[in-house]
Amino acid sequence: MSDSEMSEFASIVERLERGEALNRKAKVNNGSSLLPHARDHLTETVCARQVPMKSIERELICPVCKELFTHPLILPCQHSICHKCVRDLLMPNHDDSFSTDAGSESSNPGSPRSRVPSPSMERLDRLVRSGSISSPGWRRSSVTPRVTTFPCPGCQHDIDLGERGISMLFRNFTLESIVERYRQAARAAVAIMCNVCKPPAQEATKSCMDCKASYCNECFKMNHPWGTPKAQHEYVGPTTNFRPKVLMCPEHEMEKVNMYCEVCRRPVCHLCKLGGSHANHKVTSMSSAYKILKEKLSKSIHYLISKEDQVRTQISELEVLINHTEENGQLAERRANEHFERLFETLQERKTEMLRSIEQSRNLRVNRLRGQVEEYQGMLENSGLVGYAQEVLKETDQSCFVQTAKLLHVRIQKATESLKTFQASATPSFDEFVLDTSKEEILLKELSFGGVPEPPVIDLSRCRVYNEGLIHWRLSEDSLPTDHHVVEFRKLGGEDEEEESRWMVTERVYGSSTVVSDLAGDCRYAFRVKSCRNGLFSPCSPEVTFHTPPAPVFGFLFNEKCGFSAERLQLSKRRDSVESMAGMSFLLAAERVQTGSYICLDYIIGDTGISHGRHYWAFRVEPDSYMVKVGVASDCKLTEWYDHDSGHDSGSEDACFEVSQPFTLVTIGMGRLFIPKASVSAASGEHGSRVLPAPQRIGVCLDYDAGRVFFYDADSMRCLYERQVDCSGTMYPAFGLLGGGAVHLEEFITAKRLSYM
Repeated sequence: MSDSEMSEFASIVERLERGEALNRKAKVNNGSSLLPHARDHLTETVCARQVPMKSIERELICPVCKELFTHPLILPCQHSICHKCVRDLLMPNHDDSFSTDAGSESSNPGSPRSRVPSPSMERLDRLVRSGSISSPGWRRSSVTPRVTTFPCPGCQHDIDLGERGISMLFRNFTLESIVERYRQAARAAVAIMCNVCKPPAQEATKSCMDCKASYCNECFKMNHPWGTPKAQHEYVGPTTNFRPKVLMCPEHEMEKVNMYCEVCRRPVCHLCKLGGSHANHKVTSMSSAYKILKEKLSKSIHYLISKEDQVRTQISELEVLINHTEENGQLAERRANEHFERLFETLQERKTEMLRSIEQSRNLRVNRLRGQVEEYQGMLENSGLVGYAQEVLKETDQSCFVQTAKLLHVRIQKATESLKTFQASATPSFDEFVLDTSKEEILLKELSFGGVPEPPVIDLSRCRVYNEGLIHWRLSEDSLPTDHHVVEFRKLGGEDEEEESRWMVTERVYGSSTVVSDLAGDCRYAFRVKSCRNGLFSPCSPEVTFHTPPAPVFGFLFNEKCGFSAERLQLSKRRDSVESMAGMSFLLAAERVQTGSYICLDYIIGDTGISHGRHYWAFRVEPDSYMVKVGVASDCKLTEWYDHDSGHDSGSEDACFEVSQPFTLVTIGMGRLFIPKASVSAASGEHGSRVLPAPQRIGVCLDYDAGRVFFYDADSMRCLYERQVDCSGTMYPAFGLLGGGAVHLEEFITAKRLSYM
């Protein structure tokens, strides 16, 4: 980076700080900000309020064990959890024979991990390091569990502790002290006894934070004689909670934490910032972070206290809502129960009727078959009809015989015919009584409440609109399942009023997202979603508006063969992200400034060039990036940039923009976007008009044929800057990074073209 660019950057920062200072001063004069003495008075007033310990018991309960916190640790998401609970989450199947207390502590007396004596963990450490034991949860030469990721019990976000495991977490000493005060208040009748007195021990009046012991008055004077170093020890009221006077860094155990990382929201030491995991993060001094956070917390508490009447009113309203919810819920349960009772009664009635029909048919058939059996039994010898005929044949009187035999002969003939053509008088099959309930079962399974479903809500954070629109939505947590969804969209701001008022409808969507195709470029579209259940549609979701890019999207990745510095730039595996590593090489380069050398930008380009047409791409710059230049450059200019012997000055591109050049770059850094100077005369003017808040997503549109480049806020598609550019050669998306920073390319819908149905 050249001296001219560094001085310009410093000038901009100085003016920004001066402007912020004036704004703060104006706010103070207008009464919108507290004066220092008023702020101190506010803090003292808030802190002086006596808080009943019983009323805060809810805040002192661990979300895992549901008991009072014991040696709480602060997770990266800022929630706290007991040390033992973290260990149990990481090693659920590990034998507790080696871990009966809060282990994983360092032997460093100043470390926040040294508060809990743990001989069992020291023994475990020795055994593991010697290789005497092995366990799925432990590694040789380390007591760090292999399983380092678990969901936070408070927010359900995945917590990755990395290689250091539990040892990277800070103890929450503030919470631990509050829990100890709560325990003391709960056992107020039990006094803390002196640790030095001979039996019978006296009640303690002081506790030494350096000796980590409690004393009565006499013992304290004897062990802290006047004029000795022990007389300088810090003492408090009687307590059993001894915490370190200085908080030490978990990663560098011999270093005190003296800075606060605003990105990770945790204290760090100077080694963490110099070359550790926080090298690229924005940090502030501990005193500044303490003052700011304490002031914010005091203001927030004071505001809540001042709104006590409003809070009580809202609590009363919530209690009324709770009563109404319980009453309406019970009413809904009774009504649903009545409906099911009616269904049960109807089923019971139908069951009785159908079983009665089966029984009547069965009895009728059985009776017929039994009569037929009796008839056939009469055909047997010496029984029934045959036996009767045999007796008639014994009649010797001719007239009597003829009188009786005539009818008997007819019956014998019928029996003979029936014997020749045998057929049962009834069928045993009951196929006509088979009950098919498949349709009814489906209806019962699909039985649901007949109310209109609640409208979904479009999730703006996950929606992306380019040539195609990826629309995500979500339902409320307590909403019932729906059958499908329908997305409606319309074009806004067109000349055709009929087209603007006409909503276009997508096909049925059975998931929570869909892709809307064939969107016109540089147009505004309104989207809304509605759900359907049992043929009833919900009201439409609130409309959201998106602006499509002014040109077709241009998909590319970072070029890994363009000759960038692998020491200072790190590419992701997918080549869609690049990060500038502000490590030792950067510090050594800065040291050479004294000898007349310069620190240049590290450039990287896209892997695809542009030689005609209009193209648009978007990306995201990390908010804590120090300096990132983004734009376009021709192949001839790139050759000059990558030639380190050419004497290229990394700041020369901002020198003058009155003539068309084969590149255009804008600067992004410290949460600001810096517009290039329009002319040399503008250099003497104010920088304020050239400094804009950096958007979350930045879009670039290159019109190769017209020789113009445009920079947009990719969320609102508002044009931030445009200018002429010389497109005589092949143009490439170009990025330059200095210090810590990172750029992430957008993953365009058209590039992956997945089905979201």
